[in-house]
Amino acid sequence: MHGLMLAGTNSNVGKTTATMGIMAAFKAKGCHVVPAKTGPDYIDPMFHQFVTDEASVNLDTWIVDPEQIKTLYARRLKADDLGIVEGVMGLYDGNMSGSEIGSSAFLAKTLGIPVFLIIDGRGMAASAAALVMGYVHYDPDVQIAGVIVNRIKSHSHFELLKNAIETKAGVPCVGWIPEDSALTIGSRHLGLIPADELPKLKETVRRAGELTAEHVDLDRMLALSEITPRVGRPDPFADRAGAYSDLTIGVAWDRAFNFYYHDNFTALKTLGVNLVPFSPLDDSHLPNGIDGLYIGGGFPEVFGEAFEANTAMRRDLRDKLEAGMPCFAECGGLMVLTESLQNKGGARHDGIGFLPATTIMTERLQHFGYVDIAARLGGQRYNFHAHEFHHSRLETFKTIPEIYTVTKQKAAGVQTWGGGYIKKHTLAGYPHLHFYADGADDFLIALLDRVRQIKGERL
Repeated sequence: MHGLMLAGTNSNVGKTTATMGIMAAFKAKGCHVVPAKTGPDYIDPMFHQFVTDEASVNLDTWIVDPEQIKTLYARRLKADDLGIVEGVMGLYDGNMSGSEIGSSAFLAKTLGIPVFLIIDGRGMAASAAALVMGYVHYDPDVQIAGVIVNRIKSHSHFELLKNAIETKAGVPCVGWIPEDSALTIGSRHLGLIPADELPKLKETVRRAGELTAEHVDLDRMLALSEITPRVGRPDPFADRAGAYSDLTIGVAWDRAFNFYYHDNFTALKTLGVNLVPFSPLDDSHLPNGIDGLYIGGGFPEVFGEAFEANTAMRRDLRDKLEAGMPCFAECGGLMVLTESLQNKGGARHDGIGFLPATTIMTERLQHFGYVDIAARLGGQRYNFHAHEFHHSRLETFKTIPEIYTVTKQKAAGVQTWGGGYIKKHTLAGYPHLHFYADGADDFLIALLDRVRQIKGERL
């Protein structure tokens, strides 16, 4: 069994493009690649899945306990698999408090996997060795197994950097990836443009894979990445396996709504919940026979015109929610429940019209980063870690009850705000929940019990 992490010295070193190329090259070589992403990002895992045809999971050691993370990683790997984890930001960048928790380095140590450090080699010679030496010696417990030089133009430049790095830092350079404008991926306010919005992505991946296979020593990477998976704690839902097989949940899934943690689906399926996808953009009505809704995040503001045009779906959603159908909505899901969405240009498009509010897109991030949530539901209190990341705010027309108290540790102190709007049987908020986070697992059970109770009252 093999496993490795691809981590950058910092953001914007071309890590995601390099990761796609390496995954594509290994897949073409006949390896079964099992992808994962460090941290809470939703977009990079879409690229992983596009390349490997395998779902990519988020491994976030701040949101989810590290012992649980071991299980989420190891349970997907079989004897002949190659697990590739893409890092986040720079190798040692963790949560905003300065702790290593949440960083790529901490995850690599937690999983016991080697790191291949991606550096941007442009404009450097011997300085590249000093850079790598710093990363190697900063934390000796992080196993930096090799270096990949990105965005250089010639083999002679690579040899210059390779000689300096291997001589001074003592770490092998396993290859380089040429600078190529054809590998550039566009971005917008929440990061890279998602994979399903890039019509030329297949060609980009093909090109990245060919360049990687030509210039990176894949056999050496495999030789340096043999691992023994570490045993973590059991799946918290295993002892309830199949317990909610009487429930069917409709999941919003299309170009506008696709920000979900894959392990959330795994949790629901383990519990026996039947998941039925539907498209708020393209379908005319909700699926028949569903007991509740799960509307995740995404870019509803980008597709505001198309959603507004689908009057039949908006009407069906509003009618079902007003009639009391249970719904759990996150971020983009919250946004479309309002009466309208106003984009950055000032144009407004109709939402579902369920919540008495409007969504306003903003130039600046409103909340960004890890948060703690205290949720009150059914007379019980639930505490768990979560994540917020949004360029929008709600303007409410009248008071909407909230069940979240959200707190965030900042350099200047603790910031607190409300969230988790509740109306009828709908809960909608900006925070993204990972159901394997301590406390969030019990919260999920409470939500499902609520769906079952409401279903029973209707029979």
